[in-house]
Amino acid sequence: MSRTERFSGAPDRDQRKPFETDHDRILYSSYFHRLAGVTQIVRAGEEDTFHTRQQHTHKVAQIGRRLAQKLVGEAAEREIDCEQIDPEVVAAASLAHDLGHPPFGHKGEYVLNELVQNAGEEGYEGNAQTFRIITKLAIRWDDIPGLDLTRAVACAVLKYPWLRQPDDKNKSKKWSAYSSEEKLFAWAREGQDKDVPSLEAELMDWADDIAYSVHDLEDFHRCNMIPWSKILNDKDERSQIVARTADKWHAKPDNAIDLLNEAFEQLLEQLDLFREVLQMRYDGSFSVRLGLRQMTSALVGNFIQQTELVRTARIHVPSETQTTVLLLKTMARDYIISNPSLAAQQKGQERIIRELFEMIMADTVLNGSGGGKIPDYLPKRLEYLKTHTEAPARFVADCISSLTEREVTRLHSRLIGYDSGSVLDPIVR
Repeated sequence: MSRTERFSGAPDRDQRKPFETDHDRILYSSYFHRLAGVTQIVRAGEEDTFHTRQQHTHKVAQIGRRLAQKLVGEAAEREIDCEQIDPEVVAAASLAHDLGHPPFGHKGEYVLNELVQNAGEEGYEGNAQTFRIITKLAIRWDDIPGLDLTRAVACAVLKYPWLRQPDDKNKSKKWSAYSSEEKLFAWAREGQDKDVPSLEAELMDWADDIAYSVHDLEDFHRCNMIPWSKILNDKDERSQIVARTADKWHAKPDNAIDLLNEAFEQLLEQLDLFREVLQMRYDGSFSVRLGLRQMTSALVGNFIQQTELVRTARIHVPSETQTTVLLLKTMARDYIISNPSLAAQQKGQERIIRELFEMIMADTVLNGSGGGKIPDYLPKRLEYLKTHTEAPARFVADCISSLTEREVTRLHSRLIGYDSGSVLDPIVR
């Protein structure tokens, strides 16, 4: 088994190292380009203030690379075997990790999952869709499907390294591959411990958490949507944050509340250095921007420095560091998601996904081997997707998750007669 082996067996074709080639293939794929038009938390293009999914992904890749570089350097000093961590693999997997994220963020994912399951298929999951994209749907050659990545990078994308198991509560909501990609999944996971992500997948996932917790919070601070005065000065507010975090903590320990309270005290010590800036209304002035930049840099730097490689060649993140990130993610998520304007926006987005799915399903008949009938109103670049499935519901999900939010909205508007547009405008180019 070789970490640099490709599923097709094709050799590398230029001066780049195999993992560098993988990084470039992901970066230049149309699926990665699409992420510039996809929600992180707030709709892509909203006042040009919030991170798009692509901007978030770039930051995950940067943090992932730095985490890996730190651990590899320290492993060399301490003479720890670190062959299963390569910074280029972590960066490449980080670039790929959200390719399967559908329009309108997790709201779109939940709706697609429901619709696909109702049609008799195993559902829709963003991570599984990512693996489907890199192994089948992305276009690179005429004779090899997908991006034909190395085993190491394909494995590092699998942060939930199992197929869906409906009767297992830990494997029914999050999984990393559909059964249609089971053979490719087994190839990517060869040599790995069952149900345990690779070290590089762990680093990618941890980098994602760091970026989410810090940079999304920064976005909402810029919009003055985080009540810092209450967080810093009101014990009741902090108790509510702790309670909400514990409520959403999957497989939490019995002492979760105590751990979160301890982590909050440590977080307050860090934030106290920036108390003046946090309690000021963000107005874009130099001093306020400087303080915010210093705070986010300090938080990210601390999370990276607190990540270690232990003698057993496993990654160790102190429990207080993990719980601190959980608290920050709760603040980033809850203060914005509770906003009535966002709730109304998401209700409309759900309707768009639901109605578009149902219309395309009604006009699709597949008979295997790429045959059958698909709607003539679909953009030409989606036609080839029918060659990768015999299930209409999977085809429709592949189509919708290949579009940006603007493309989905415009296609839906035309199909319901809300906006006829122009016959000279193909919607999707």
